[in-house]
This record gives sequence, C-alpha cells and structure tokens, in this order.
Amino acid sequence: MAIWNSLSKYRDTGLLVLRIGLGVMMIMHGLPKLQGGPELWAGIGKAMGTIGIHFLPTFWGFMAAVTETVGGLFLLLGLFFRPAALLLAFTMVIAGLLHLSKGDGISGASHAIELCFVFLGLILIGPGRHSVDKK
Repeated sequence: MAIWNSLSKYRDTGLLVLRIGLGVMMIMHGLPKLQGGPELWAGIGKAMGTIGIHFLPTFWGFMAAVTETVGGLFLLLGLFFRPAALLLAFTMVIAGLLHLSKGDGISGASHAIELCFVFLGLILIGPGRHSVDKK
C-alpha cells in the first residue's frame, strides 16, 4: 500500500517520538532511585552480583540511577545519544539478569530485555535529525 511507503519520510519524526517516550519513562524510573539515597543505591547495586561484581554496591546502584535518569534525559534530547543508549542497554542487561536470577522467569525479565534490544537498535540507527547531536 502506498500509504505505508510514504510514511518513511517521517523517519526522523518517528525517532523523535521514540526518544521522547523512552526518555521520559527512563527518567520516571530513574529519578526515584536517584533520590532514594545510599541505602537504596546499595540495594540496587547488589544486582551487579549477577555478573560476579560484589564490591562497591552503593557506587553501582548510584551509577544505575544516574544512567536511568540522566541517560533518559540525554535520550530525550538526543544529546550524547549513542553513549547514553549504550549505558542504558547495559543497565537493562543487568536488570534482566537480576530478574532471571531471582527466579522471575522470562516474563519477569522481559521488560528489561525488550528495552535492551530497543536501546541497541537505537545505537545503530542514531538519534535522527531532530536532536541536539545533529545541531
């Protein structure tokens, strides 16, 4: 159908919609973690144990909270887009592994796994024309 083919000219607008939606949602997930303080960060940081990293859980939890919050903002703006998407993808790998290690199964880990694939795809595609990186 011709209508579907004509939509390809809105690629950059589609990327903008994705960036805004995912960016806002990542900020909403990350900001409460960032505001939670060292006790919450230590709990979050223990997730690194799933890949054998058991030292400095507070640091790792803080980094995850910053990645979700600031990475979400950078995603939204299209600023430092690919590095932000890479860090977000890594954070989602750890979140997915944590869910799997807790016995939540694939249904418990699926959200993090899906987001990881989205971020990896966005790394390849780039932020689009409507981004700070392109200005």
